[in-house]
Amino acid sequence: MGVSGCGKSTIARALHERLGWEFAEGDEYHPRANVEKMASGRPLMDEDRWPWLRTLADWTRERDERGESTVLSCSSLKRSYRDLLRNGGAGTYFVHMHGDKGILLERMESREHFMPPTLLESQLDTLELLEPDERGVLVDVALPVERAVRVVLAHLQ
Repeated sequence: MGVSGCGKSTIARALHERLGWEFAEGDEYHPRANVEKMASGRPLMDEDRWPWLRTLADWTRERDERGESTVLSCSSLKRSYRDLLRNGGAGTYFVHMHGDKGILLERMESREHFMPPTLLESQLDTLELLEPDERGVLVDVALPVERAVRVVLAHLQ
């Protein structure tokens, strides 16, 4: 979880490769209207996000019911969003990629993505850090991928 440019997809893919768990990129589940809205520089509102989040929770739940573990890359910016996603499985664990705004902007400016760098500020304004009672770990975005993955794996055990 985390704002755009934090490396959540990169870390999620690396965890998928390491663990062999099924992986879903949350961005691929956004309705076309959400993608178009963000691409035009307008931030999503809660009413835009709820259907998308329900779809992701359903994806996780289907696999959880079959006894399959998953890795999901999703912004999960608010506690209420994470509460909904936790409905996908009792073992839900959040990896919150967090760090320097300059690093985030640099990454966003150097990639091809529908989310323009101009929306980073709105995501940072929306972001609610993991709370002490939420299962998860905070990981610095400045860490190299392999080190970040080792941090996550150490916390999953």
